Amino acid sequence: MNESSYVPFVIGVAGGSGSGKSTVTQQVLASFGTELVSVVMQDDYYRDQTHLTPEMRRKQNYDHPDAFDWPLLVEHVQGLRNGETVQMPEYDFTVSTRTGKTIPVKPAPVIVIEGLFALYDANLCDMMSLKIFVDTAADVRFIRRLQRDIAERGRSMDSIVSQYMGTVRPMHKQFIEPTKRHADVILPHGANERAVDVITTKVASVIGQLKRP
Repeated sequence: MNESSYVPFVIGVAGGSGSGKSTVTQQVLASFGTELVSVVMQDDYYRDQTHLTPEMRRKQNYDHPDAFDWPLLVEHVQGLRNGETVQMPEYDFTVSTRTGKTIPVKPAPVIVIEGLFALYDANLCDMMSLKIFVDTAADVRFIRRLQRDIAERGRSMDSIVSQYMGTVRPMHKQFIEPTKRHADVILPHGANERAVDVITTKVASVIGQLKRP
């Protein structure tokens, strides 16, 4: 399929930390493959902090919209929609900054944007064909975040709990929860199998009916 022969179907997948966003994204990717689906991870668009000391990085609020490099994220999504390959920055959560390396993301008929604030920015939302909010109970989200941060990011339980109470929980209520009003689809019990099946069925239909712009 020629890169310029279709208008990409852009899906936004938002929700709180540990809600199951990645499960939805991975199911779409597994159903159609990397030739048809490209994924943009908002987590890799945290602002570069190489100019800050490790101590200063630890004090940043990573659950606020201002923690992200919005201009670069919007530019990259626009590029993908225009049939361009983009160089997504690689972020290392163990040191709280970018690695200096990039990850090439190729244009595809379906583009998934996954992240806490995927439905926050008006410019991004305007480019989306389907906006999904994964809604999961707070206690389930916290347990998943705790397990992930200990296993994958080398963090202590005390630091995770402190961050959750200090920024994650209040920022979720202030900024993430309200983005549900932008969603076309709300998954009320997380990434449940039936809901994901409906989404993949919709994507299959779109892929089968791709038209020239």
